Amino acid sequence: MKRTRGFTLIELVIAIAIVGILAAIALPSFLEQIRKSRRSEALQGLTQIQTAQERWRSNHTTYGTGTDIGLPTSDNYTFAITSGSNTATAYVATAAPRNAQSGDRCGTYTFTMSNGVLTKTAGSSNCGL
Repeated sequence: MKRTRGFTLIELVIAIAIVGILAAIALPSFLEQIRKSRRSEALQGLTQIQTAQERWRSNHTTYGTGTDIGLPTSDNYTFAITSGSNTATAYVATAAPRNAQSGDRCGTYTFTMSNGVLTKTAGSSNCGL
């Protein structure tokens, strides 16, 4: 009697099913870690805006617009200074997710300066603020 080597069809199907189950569990966790690492872009950009605003304010009577200070660029976030929010004592800067980051649970990050007090907010809690 001759002995055959290799996998049977059942063994192959079981192996593929196991790989599929592991991928279904691991992929969402992996994607969340990627989104989490990209959140630093939003915080870094908003910190750059904050620094630029303070530099602008030291030489002018009001905080600057996005055009005045030069907004940072990112593939994953859109930075903006809310129109009409920049006064002598206040401004609102936002980082809205886009592209691959658009499904992020943290949503839009906001830095609000009002009378010398900076308030940082995000779309949900536990978002690195």
